[in-house]
Amino acid sequence: MGHTEADLVQLLHTGPFHLALRTALAVRGLPLQRVQHHLAHRGVKVGVTSLSYWQQGARRPQRPESMKAVRALEEVLQLPGNSLIRLLAEDAAVRAEVERPAARSYRSLVEASGVVEELLAELESPTDGGLHTVGHQERVRIGAGRELLGRDSQQVVRAHRDGIDRYLAIHRGDPGCDPDRVEVRAAENCRVGRVRRHAGTGVLVAELLFDARLRAGDTYVFSYGFEDGTGGPSREYVRGFSFAGGQYVLQVRFDEAALPVRCRRFAQASTGAPRGGRSELTLTGRHRAVHLVEQGVRPGILGIDWDWA
Repeated sequence: MGHTEADLVQLLHTGPFHLALRTALAVRGLPLQRVQHHLAHRGVKVGVTSLSYWQQGARRPQRPESMKAVRALEEVLQLPGNSLIRLLAEDAAVRAEVERPAARSYRSLVEASGVVEELLAELESPTDGGLHTVGHQERVRIGAGRELLGRDSQQVVRAHRDGIDRYLAIHRGDPGCDPDRVEVRAAENCRVGRVRRHAGTGVLVAELLFDARLRAGDTYVFSYGFEDGTGGPSREYVRGFSFAGGQYVLQVRFDEAALPVRCRRFAQASTGAPRGGRSELTLTGRHRAVHLVEQGVRPGILGIDWDWA
């Protein structure tokens, strides 16, 4: 489809950002590789892939370096100053009004929230990732040395905006965990992308790339896991939920050489809140496992803790 200068002027007024950028590129007749070259000449480094995602609406520039690139794009494409920057701000305001499940921030759900937010920012991810979970089954394995050996997840998610093609999985090991030695494993309908680690807190954030790009309302099923075994004795496993809704199933299985004397499920409104909703869990004999099932998850924290002899 051909684009005219009049189309460009209109889109710079109405947005959205990605259509205005795409039209500007078409009207100026500049391929992305050439745009990248012009940006580099101005001291701005940005990948062709990122430029492509921006014009498709699959991702949005958010980091300071990306915003600098957008300002340079205005020069390269001979656009009025702040025209693209303004559209980004307006798009964000509109998106805030789009109906989606109410979300909780990482600060209330994760003790190392600052580190998590920093690693997410490095991956240029929106706070909520554009997805909410419909169903999640998680299996945790505790080894003979009482350590967290690993965990496996199968998730069903639904997109609440267009263009979502990835999920960011967060893993935090027990004290002593070495995230550089933690292995990320993609099992079904996804593959491992970029991985960011923070040694001081044992936090790891892994990008899981989908085999399809989702539209708002689409669901997707995928499986993945983390192989750990690098931390000290494990005493609990917790899962934070930003969104309400969906079913969560957690199973913790113990090695026969290291069985706990007591296991309990619990719930928390936030990391600093007291633990409530406690109930005793009975360890099954042959399979040495305990589990919880939560229908209609609410924002907050669920988990299982245990005592060693």
